[in-house]
Amino acid sequence: MAESEKKTEGKTKKPNAFSAFVKKTTKFLKDCKGEIKKIVWPTPQSVFKNTGVVLVTIIALGLFVFLLDTAFMSLLGLVMDVAG
Repeated sequence: MAESEKKTEGKTKKPNAFSAFVKKTTKFLKDCKGEIKKIVWPTPQSVFKNTGVVLVTIIALGLFVFLLDTAFMSLLGLVMDVAG
């Protein structure tokens, strides 16, 4: 065997890092496109209904916290008055 044949025989061709990056990026983008096609977007009526539910819940919880705060402050005032 010639020396040039020995040199090429032991070497394996490494894939180019850039081409591997391009392949991975292309696969990622194709997968993203496929996942985006699976999304089921809500109807405007559903969005408005859910927004109303969220707003009512926020108002109810805010009112509940306000009432608790007022009650505890009154209770604390009574306790501090008795202690003083």
